[in-house]
Amino acid sequence: MPGIPPRPGVLDPDVDVAISVLDRSPVRRGRGAAQAVRDTVAFARDVEALGYHRFWVSEHHGVPGVAGSAPAVLAAAVAAATTRIRVGTGGVMLPNHRPLVVAEQFGVLNALYPGRIDLGLGRSVGFIEGVRRALGQDKDAADGFADQVRELRAFFRGDQVQPGVHAIPAEGQSVPLFLLATGAGADLAAELGLPLVIAPARGHRAMIDAIARYRDRFRSSTADPYVVVSTAVAVADTAEQARTLLVPEAWSTVYSRSHGVFPPLSPAEEILTVAMTDRERTRLDQVLSGQIGGTPAEVSDRLGALVADTGADELLISTSTYDPAERVESFAALAELAGLPVAAGPFR
Repeated sequence: MPGIPPRPGVLDPDVDVAISVLDRSPVRRGRGAAQAVRDTVAFARDVEALGYHRFWVSEHHGVPGVAGSAPAVLAAAVAAATTRIRVGTGGVMLPNHRPLVVAEQFGVLNALYPGRIDLGLGRSVGFIEGVRRALGQDKDAADGFADQVRELRAFFRGDQVQPGVHAIPAEGQSVPLFLLATGAGADLAAELGLPLVIAPARGHRAMIDAIARYRDRFRSSTADPYVVVSTAVAVADTAEQARTLLVPEAWSTVYSRSHGVFPPLSPAEEILTVAMTDRERTRLDQVLSGQIGGTPAEVSDRLGALVADTGADELLISTSTYDPAERVESFAALAELAGLPVAAGPFR
């Protein structure tokens, strides 16, 4: 892919797979939203020292348990706090913004940190009516996503989207665009010849089918299909310890589906004593079963199977835990497992 450098780190010596990180800036109970974004910047330093390829942040609005609401601003802070790792978004929700403004923002970022900036794009709008209204959007805002992506790309290329309008300093800069596979995202990525970011949100089989369709329909004279598979991973001494690391975020996800609110992360030990309904317990087991946790050997086997099934060019790991230190330990274990070029850093 143009603008995408050689990929470091492998799980298998015969398979070239990059390993990257997505952090949604989760709020942890007792620490608050402001601390959550500071935790993201600190985590980025750890991730860089551990040898990971990219560090991406996300965009969520009006979610009490998620502090990452301004991805361009947070990406700037992460880039300033690091020196090597690629920095980007997973993603900017383009229907919430004007393409010109996004081009300008990421043009500035790439001018300040040349060759290190990625722009992942999603089509989601606010998840409740009040948030959508505050953003000046409605449920139909995502319908124009494809045209917005084309307009954004045209600004980077220097094409005249509107007479006399230039995206300064983005014009002529090479900022790799990635599309998140929400809705028809895989088909659009294929049509535009862009890298695809996908997660098994609708099931493993559905993800495999979407990837196959993307590769089959991919159209570009200058690039090859590029697939980034996103999943949660926890590595620990035992399978039970790894499961415990995954429980806080999994439970917040389950709770949000039942109550419409994504709560701050709580300790797993407390969550496992909660009087859950049968439906909640079933959902929790389902969420955890879709994630990858275990000993180094178990995780290696499951990640190897995931790469084999999907042909992934890159893995985007999106794990959150209640204890930030335990999360770093898990990512350090994964880095060792993947053979990443670990350097002495803040995690020490």
